[in-house]
Amino acid sequence: MSLSEYADVRSASAMASDGGSSSQMLPCVFSPKSHQYLALCAQDGRLRIWNTDSKTLHQEYVPSAHLSATCTCIAWGPCRTAKEGPQRKKRKSEAGQLVETTDLLALGTAAGSILIYSTVRGALQCTLDGGHSGTVNTVQWHPEENVLYSGSDDTHIAEWDLQTGKMRCKWKADRTAVTSLCVSPNGKLLLSAGMTIKMWDLETKEVYRKFTGHSTMVTTLCFATTRPPDSEGLYFLSGAAHDRLLSVWQVRSDGKDKNSVVSFTLTDEPQHIDLLKSDSKEEAVRLAVVCKDGQLHLFEHFLNGPCKKPLSPACSVQVSSVGGKSSQDDTPVPVPLLAAALNTDKQSLLLAYGSHLQPVMERAPVNTSERHVCLVRDVQTTLSLSIDTAVSMVKTPIVNTKKSKVLVPGLPGHQAPPKASNQSTQPEKRKKGTRTEMSIEERLEQVELSAVGKGGDKGVSTLQTDSYAVLLVQGLESKDKNILNRIFQARKETLIRNTVSRVPLPAILPLLEELSIRIQGHPSTAHTAVDWLKAVLTLHTSYLSSLPDLVSQLGRLYHLIESRVKGYQQLMRLHGKLYLLMTQAATRGSANKANELDHTAKLVYEEESSDEDEASGDEGLPGDESENWEEDEEDEEEDMDTAEEKQNHADEEMREDSKANGDESDLEPENESEEE
Repeated sequence: MSLSEYADVRSASAMASDGGSSSQMLPCVFSPKSHQYLALCAQDGRLRIWNTDSKTLHQEYVPSAHLSATCTCIAWGPCRTAKEGPQRKKRKSEAGQLVETTDLLALGTAAGSILIYSTVRGALQCTLDGGHSGTVNTVQWHPEENVLYSGSDDTHIAEWDLQTGKMRCKWKADRTAVTSLCVSPNGKLLLSAGMTIKMWDLETKEVYRKFTGHSTMVTTLCFATTRPPDSEGLYFLSGAAHDRLLSVWQVRSDGKDKNSVVSFTLTDEPQHIDLLKSDSKEEAVRLAVVCKDGQLHLFEHFLNGPCKKPLSPACSVQVSSVGGKSSQDDTPVPVPLLAAALNTDKQSLLLAYGSHLQPVMERAPVNTSERHVCLVRDVQTTLSLSIDTAVSMVKTPIVNTKKSKVLVPGLPGHQAPPKASNQSTQPEKRKKGTRTEMSIEERLEQVELSAVGKGGDKGVSTLQTDSYAVLLVQGLESKDKNILNRIFQARKETLIRNTVSRVPLPAILPLLEELSIRIQGHPSTAHTAVDWLKAVLTLHTSYLSSLPDLVSQLGRLYHLIESRVKGYQQLMRLHGKLYLLMTQAATRGSANKANELDHTAKLVYEEESSDEDEASGDEGLPGDESENWEEDEEDEEEDMDTAEEKQNHADEEMREDSKANGDESDLEPENESEEE
């Protein structure tokens, strides 16, 4: 492929990664050493294990809570000798041979539990509960012991004993969520990452080193060498979210390892990493990185010290499918890579690309001397072949296709809605003189408007349900946004249900695609689109269940809705905290108002103690001119006048009596003076 075509594929893959609906990375991991199996979890929450040799579905496991507690991370256990299994009896020639197989698989869930699945038994071995209160972001096996480590959103690391199925210990690793873990090859050190990278001593559970340099959450950790840390040859890799650099850190004995020594440039955030570790300085590290945009980058570097400039990939690989059937417009369509594994021969790679529901696995030879390699594959034919050869537990009867009739409109393996079956009989009907099919313009002209209203002359013109269904089909066929916007503005439940019930079956899939696009848009349009989607899923369930390719479309739609609802719980927590703060502020304001009350007395009352107090009090008053005091003084003066008048009247009567008796001359001067 030419460089211009490769540039078209690269730009198209970038646009697909930016505009795609799968914002959350789904787990996809190859089994260690032999890479015989590929384990991945798709949007439907099921665990699927594919055989890379036969390229068929080996096992499928559906967790009990696969919709509420989805799988967030996957980790294969170390290869060990298989002691249990259905094939215990061996031949005499094979009696002395011990074959190492990959058996156990650890699944971290969003509910905080960890599932241990056995591929040999094909069933769930045990469930690890009670260790985390948040989502499990990463799980990591110990290379030698039967121990598992897990990191969660609750900022803790848990150590599990798989023999007993119980937790050994648990400690806080960071202030933020623990997003990645990695155990050293000798099993003595543990790397944990949130916003900062910490190296723990597994014996004492204490921090051995700290590494800072990423501005976002670290999502990838991996040891690159197997050397001991005392030899200053221990290196590890780290990648962060929304970061296009892969950093390499060196663990030094003197502790001067604050900055990264080497950085690899990428086109997007790293999603899957596979490497061949280096045992000595003379051996180079081979690295295969699959980015979020679906491209693969290959690196090869000798880790023997710092490097100032970032290293570009030695080779970049992109997979594309055949664009169109016409020879004029044959533009390649990018196919995203899911995972990649390095082989020891350095000439081939094990690739997994396509969809998580139906991946395509291939051992492809890659010429690393070229900087850019584009692999053109016909994905549709490979998918159809793999579907036929896939393992299925459902037995399908053999049907004679010549005498049988297909009554279900959904055909197996179709990618587009089937056309109506009566189109082939249209020429015969036209010959017989029947009425021909009307064009879209004629239908739009003859759309009847009914006046709905109780006021007689004053009526509101609305479209009938039949015309809504006709316009909806015409808008889906012609992709006219004006017609679709006018129809999807309806919010009445009865109108929506009647319209959807009258939509023909071949238009259901285009309607679902249009609704999924509108749900990804503005929230106001997404709100109305959800009502239409609910009506489609409830009224046409029987038709949708007969379509074989609907799983990918509904899986994408479910993943979109789940990503939208994921932040609802956090918003409700924020709402509760804000409500508490507002109520506390209101109570403090009311308390301040109560403290600011005026404590001065509005009325003072004093009791009368004695006459002397009254006299002294009257003298002390500066000049009281109230009416009550004046009235009291007038009453006292009147009483004094009446007493004096009575006394004078009594004196006059005594004098008259004395004159009559003739005693005036006999009065003594003393008595006179006393009387006076």
